[in-house]
Amino acid sequence: MESLHFSSSTGERAVLITRVAQRHWHALEDDRVVGRGEATHRPDGRVFLSIDAWHREVFDQLAEAMLPGLPKPLHTVVDEADVDLTAQWERAGFTIRRREWEYLVPTDPGVTGLGSVLPPPGVKVLAVGEAEEAPLRAVDRVIRDEVEAAVGWHEMPTEILVRPDGDTVVDPSKYAAAAQTDGYVGLARVVTFRQPRIGLIAVRSDRRRRGVARALLAEVLGSLHRSGQPTASADVNESNAAAVALFEGVGARRAGSNLELVLR
Repeated sequence: MESLHFSSSTGERAVLITRVAQRHWHALEDDRVVGRGEATHRPDGRVFLSIDAWHREVFDQLAEAMLPGLPKPLHTVVDEADVDLTAQWERAGFTIRRREWEYLVPTDPGVTGLGSVLPPPGVKVLAVGEAEEAPLRAVDRVIRDEVEAAVGWHEMPTEILVRPDGDTVVDPSKYAAAAQTDGYVGLARVVTFRQPRIGLIAVRSDRRRRGVARALLAEVLGSLHRSGQPTASADVNESNAAAVALFEGVGARRAGSNLELVLR
C-alpha cells in the first residue's frame, strides 16, 4: 500500500491518504475514514474518477494523491447543480468537456402527439423484448462504427459502455428495434429502475430523416403509457441537435444537467 501524510494549513487536520487497492484510496483522520477516491477503468478505455470527502481539504488531498499515478486523460461526471463539487474538480485541473441534458419525457400519446405516428413504408417496429439477438447486435455494430467514424463514441452518453469484445448490447430484452426485410435499421434501449430510462435511440445513417427514430420513440413511450408509467427520463448531449429536437418536439422538459469534466 502507498501512503501520503497531509496537514491542513492551520495544522488542525492531519490526514493519511492510503491506496488500499489498485483503484481505491482512503483518507484517514484519527483512524477514521473521512474520504474515499476511486478510479474506474471503463471498457471503452476511458478512466473515470470519483471522490467522496467530508471536507474540501480532504478532497484536494485525495486528488493530489490520486492524479499523478493515473494515465491521462481522466474523466469525471458531476451534477451541474452541484457548484461546489464542480469547483473542487476544477481546482484539481479538470475542465468542462460537455453537457448532457436530463429530460423528463411524457408517455401519454395525447401529450406527445405520437399516437398516430406510423413507421415509414417497409419498416416494422418491434416492441421492447421482441427483437432477435443476432440482427440486433449486427445493427448495433453498424451504428457504433458509424458513430466512431463521425463524432466518436466518446460523445455518446457515458452510461453506454463497450465490453472488452466490443459489444454494447448487454441485455437484448431491453431493446426495441426497427426492421426491414434486409435487417434491422434502428434500435432503442429502455431500462427501468425507479423510473423508466431511455438510454439510446439510434438509426443507421442511410435510414435517417425518414421518421424511424420518431416511430421507435412512439413505440417505446406508448408501451410505457399502457403499463401505467406517466414519464420516462433520457439524457441528451446538448450538441446533438437532432436528439434535442426529437425529445423537445414531444413535450419533454429539462429536469437537470450533468457535466463531464476532463483532465488531459
